[in-house]
Amino acid sequence: MGSNYQNRYNSDEQPWEEDDFDRELEQIRLYDEEGRFLNCYIEFRLTVQDEVYALLRPVDYPVEIFAVIAEADDEETLVPLDEEEIDQVFDTARAILEEQNLTLKRTALTLTVAGDLPDLDEEDILSVEVDAEDDVTIEEYQPLGSSFFSGVREYSVYTPLSPTLYVARLVPGKEPELLSPQDFQHLQPLLEEHLVSHFIETEDWDD
Repeated sequence: MGSNYQNRYNSDEQPWEEDDFDRELEQIRLYDEEGRFLNCYIEFRLTVQDEVYALLRPVDYPVEIFAVIAEADDEETLVPLDEEEIDQVFDTARAILEEQNLTLKRTALTLTVAGDLPDLDEEDILSVEVDAEDDVTIEEYQPLGSSFFSGVREYSVYTPLSPTLYVARLVPGKEPELLSPQDFQHLQPLLEEHLVSHFIETEDWDD
């Protein structure tokens, strides 16, 4: 992070704008290249060098479909699907989730479900090791619905227990612009400062 960025905001001035938590949060949409959209709540705004950014949380629950690969030692490996594989199993996964009154949506950036999630049974929590920038973190997931087969392969649907968040640049008259990883790293210290000031564990909000 450059020294100009640090010096400008090393002061008592608060660079973010609080949303009124006594009213319903404002919503905006993020779009992908396919024209799909994801409805998000604006958790808060952050102004940096006259640019306005927003921390966004999906309105519906993010989910991920994994292929279940059986290993020789009776262990199972869960493999995320690419876009083509999601297309192949989407209708089946949607039908499985409808049995729990959950509606699977083909939204931008992540699949989501609308509805009330089933009660969480801690014994069912799935812990997955995730490699990111030479570091391994543990992500926890809640299973949704029963596993299902498409062809000879088994699949399962999970929702992450940690919040899924996005940071976007807000420009008047334009669609919100999702930040690149490099731009996010530039803003991350200020985001964490804001979250810590509101007694939220920052590790639950990591990118």
